[in-house]
Amino acid sequence: MLTTLQTEAKRLRIGGVTALSTIDYPGELAAVVYCQGCPWRCRYCHNGHLLTAEADAPIAWDQLRGLLERRQGLLDGVVFSGGEPTAQRALPAAMREIRALGYKIGLHTSGAYPERLHPLLPLVDWVGLDIKALPEDYPLVTGASDSGNKAWHSLRLLLDADIALEVRTTPMPGLDDTDYLNRLLQRLAGEGVGDYALQQCRTAYALDRQLPDARELQVADWAHQPFKHFKLRQG
Repeated sequence: MLTTLQTEAKRLRIGGVTALSTIDYPGELAAVVYCQGCPWRCRYCHNGHLLTAEADAPIAWDQLRGLLERRQGLLDGVVFSGGEPTAQRALPAAMREIRALGYKIGLHTSGAYPERLHPLLPLVDWVGLDIKALPEDYPLVTGASDSGNKAWHSLRLLLDADIALEVRTTPMPGLDDTDYLNRLLQRLAGEGVGDYALQQCRTAYALDRQLPDARELQVADWAHQPFKHFKLRQG
């Protein structure tokens, strides 16, 4: 008979799995689980197929668990990505089930649900948090009026919890000039962010097909920045 935890974990809606990644969990070999569902509609989003949680998800929980049981000893961790993983109520049970197999747990999140993120903190070893803009500019990106407050609240929760954290920004066209990004970076550094990645936006498959091309990020513009660890991802 299934336990309550197993029954709840089986409700996780999974849109896809990467069996092995060397880039989604720094320093670890990890599988990536792409959870369905997201409350925001970011204009540059390229994972439109994951925005809605469907009852008939492409991958069943038992398939994922079987894969991870076979990979024990070969992988270090499992990253829950999306979509927005915290949109699903089954996520805590899924994390507990995977942790019981001996895996470290990583989480990619936009911080859309700070009230759900907080109880996850004891279950998570590393978090990659997307900060999309200054708080007041979030609605331009997400289409959701209170999204900036939620994302920055999630940032504060993670910083206060002292969890291994990478904050990253993929600047949307229109919010990607050097002056704006410098203001954003200074604000993040002032909040206490130490590990930060600035990522090139690509709009070829964006949700909003009317978005103009993004400005190319230049290494020379970021020779001096306020973080202990800084990455410029131009791919």
